[in-house]
Amino acid sequence: MTTSDNTPESIKPASTQGTTNAIAIKNLKNKRLQQPTTDDLTHGIINGNMTALSRAITLVESTNKDHQKKAEAILNLCLPHANRSIRIGITGVPGVGKSTFIEAFGMHLTGLGKKVAVLAVDPSSTLSKGSILGDKTRMEDLVKNEHAYIRPSPSGNSLGGVARKTRETIILCEAAGFDTILIETVGVGQSETAVHSMVDFFLLLKLAGAGDELQGIKRGIMEMADAIVINKADGDNLKQAKNAKAEFGRALHLYPAKDSGWKPKVLLASALKKEGISETWELINTYWLLTKDNGFFDSKRKGQNKFWMLQTIEERLKSDFYDNPRVKQELDRQLSLLDQGKTTPFAAAEMVLGIK
Repeated sequence: MTTSDNTPESIKPASTQGTTNAIAIKNLKNKRLQQPTTDDLTHGIINGNMTALSRAITLVESTNKDHQKKAEAILNLCLPHANRSIRIGITGVPGVGKSTFIEAFGMHLTGLGKKVAVLAVDPSSTLSKGSILGDKTRMEDLVKNEHAYIRPSPSGNSLGGVARKTRETIILCEAAGFDTILIETVGVGQSETAVHSMVDFFLLLKLAGAGDELQGIKRGIMEMADAIVINKADGDNLKQAKNAKAEFGRALHLYPAKDSGWKPKVLLASALKKEGISETWELINTYWLLTKDNGFFDSKRKGQNKFWMLQTIEERLKSDFYDNPRVKQELDRQLSLLDQGKTTPFAAAEMVLGIK
């Protein structure tokens, strides 16, 4: 190895070598310590820089207080550039083919000139707290598409598997120029409720011939769905899929009319064969035109904003409560008394809540 003065490093004085190495290490450390400013990240996001967007989302998802303050500042600066997309929630039980459908759907939309952001929420283990975050590997074509952005996030302890900061991430993606936001839920319980409160259109994926029909007719999920797509409607499963479509169609007629004036539809699709994908988008576009025209689209967005404000207040109150040193001390004491059988859960809770 030689240096800029063409003197071999091996024959330079030891003191010189040590100085050179120290300077190099110092420069490397300084470079690592340098973090983009709030303005840098905001400017990058608005100009469509995906690295800046990813960094900002990481700040949003962080529990670090300094990161949260920085994230809040970025969100405020990005807000004027947001709210220019259609937000679509996609859910279904594991195995229904959500990732395959989303990839086919996303590729179709980018082919139409759309910019698509996929926020895929991966379930976190209740034991190890880890997540696989494998959505990028399951969407091999979409992840390479320059007009698409895929962000897998761990669900953590959030309601039903919806990432704690998905709502804020939507704003950042919109500010970055994405006009179609797809939010994939883990499809295991109450996640549908949380996703429904942050999207414009709620799409339910179902399977035929897998004992899924009865589950699909449960009142809660059916009332939330704006459309049902029976996936994997191909090959030997096509006949069963058509029968399931008729069953779901009859079930939808039993529910009261939606405030939006929209009548939910049932479609068949085969994500693997790219069939039913364009029809799904046409249906969503029809819904968008209808609700924009009758004012429901905007009123729903306003209602969602109020809902998330109240949710944020509740979350902050809970966080501040448990961070109180006196609460922590009393909580430990009451837990110990519970273990000894000297109090009840209700009396213990009253003692902890009574701390001023």
